[in-house]
Amino acid sequence: MSIKAPKLFGKWSFEGVKVDDTSLTDHIAIHPVYVPHSSGRFQKKRFRKIKCPIVERLVNGLMFKMRSNGKKLLAVRIVRHALEIAHLTAENNPNALQIVVDAVSKGGPREDSTRVGAGGVVRRQAVDVSPLRRVDEAMYLMCKGARESAFRNLKTMPECLADELVNAAKGSSNSYAIKKKDEIERVAKANR
Repeated sequence: MSIKAPKLFGKWSFEGVKVDDTSLTDHIAIHPVYVPHSSGRFQKKRFRKIKCPIVERLVNGLMFKMRSNGKKLLAVRIVRHALEIAHLTAENNPNALQIVVDAVSKGGPREDSTRVGAGGVVRRQAVDVSPLRRVDEAMYLMCKGARESAFRNLKTMPECLADELVNAAKGSSNSYAIKKKDEIERVAKANR
């Protein structure tokens, strides 16, 4: 009897899911899990979150802002429904995990600007963004965009998250994350 690899939620296979951006391959973990819930195993040490499955990091990103604070099972349910919707709405029905990976790799800014002070004069200086921060920023922007579009709207949170994921995976400017990324990179380009 052969052992089968776990599928996320018993449905989404991790086989064939790959990261196109070579700089992010070490920072987007796609090892097989049944459920995106590790009970804080990856928060014990600094930088261990790199090994945390990417879907669980998305769940953790959703799990804040007042009412939703700390409700991980609610966040897991939202992501589960969002993956179903994303799979159905995306063109040529790719694996939902591939949509998430593509969205994360395209959603983070590659260049940002920081404040540099010299002699009482503060100016902005363009800097490259580390791969880990790119992943963190992409997650944050996608969750924030989904949360804002679901607020005071008939659309449910899973529907908004699915739209955000699909648009970010395509690189469409309808995505909040892509819009913000372009804005950040434009400002950084001006401050080179």
